[in-house]
Amino acid sequence: MRLKIVLAMALLVFPALSGAEADDREHYHRPATIPFPADNPYSLPKATLGKMLFFEPRLSAGTNITCMSCHNPSLGWESGQARAVGTTGQPTGRKSPTTLNLAWTEPLFWDGRATNLEEQARGPIEHPVEMNMAMEDVIARLAEVDAYVEMFDAAFPDEGMTDETILKTIATFERTLVSGLAPFDRWVEGEEDAISDSAKRGFELFNGKAHCADCHTGWNFTDDLFHDIGLPTDDIGREGVTGTPADRFAFKTPGLRDIALRKPYMHNGMMTTLDVVIRHYAGGGMPRDSLSPLMRPFTVSEEEIRDMVAFLNSLSGEGQTVALPTLPN
Repeated sequence: MRLKIVLAMALLVFPALSGAEADDREHYHRPATIPFPADNPYSLPKATLGKMLFFEPRLSAGTNITCMSCHNPSLGWESGQARAVGTTGQPTGRKSPTTLNLAWTEPLFWDGRATNLEEQARGPIEHPVEMNMAMEDVIARLAEVDAYVEMFDAAFPDEGMTDETILKTIATFERTLVSGLAPFDRWVEGEEDAISDSAKRGFELFNGKAHCADCHTGWNFTDDLFHDIGLPTDDIGREGVTGTPADRFAFKTPGLRDIALRKPYMHNGMMTTLDVVIRHYAGGGMPRDSLSPLMRPFTVSEEEIRDMVAFLNSLSGEGQTVALPTLPN
């Protein structure tokens, strides 16, 4: 089986802008290649297996959900819900983060509890509210399928099917999930008509008085750090991992690629539209000891909100094709 994910758009190198054009856009060029770790390099057999397992219900205790259940390609690789639903019908504790562009992202999860994608892949499988499967039970199920045994033997001749190789395949596939070329990217390249004047004004606000680029930086629009942005919540966030009170209520800065497809917003899905998100940041968030010093209130008009939303909409990629794999019986 061939991996049928369009990746070519992730491999474009844009020319540098010059003169007066070399403004804030220079910080947002797309990368030229997808990085893979030395201890889990890319191979087509691994990526193919990982894609199959991403869509494989045998990885859940009730054989009723898959990784795709919480990371739907049609919804920006999220669930479209404030709380995704696990194999037992229980809602999860947080909104499903996107699996887009994770090859460039570490640590992982809203609280950063996973250091890499291999570790991240284990989390939902073993979590009792999500897929609720011990890895030894996953191996037992997959080992009953001759095609999987043969494919693992081919992909890992010296190891075959183990919990480690299962996680390596899923991580390899996830690293290939790259947001498509967006109108914003064409504008960065120099195509001035690629985005509207409203979106251009929104970009200026994003990098200017709204301070968004303090955290949403680089081509994927994230600093990969953790901030308390003043949301009303009982979830202590990053503090649950580090035990540090300064990390209380801090959650990872999400990337903004395909953000228009990824509603609702925030770690708990409490905000339904992008204009509501912008209003929250303009208000500065709830005052408390752990509130990030980067949360600085600003005055914003209705027109400016529309401009910022237009800019955020310009980050949606084009031309992505995801073919469902044929799973073995």
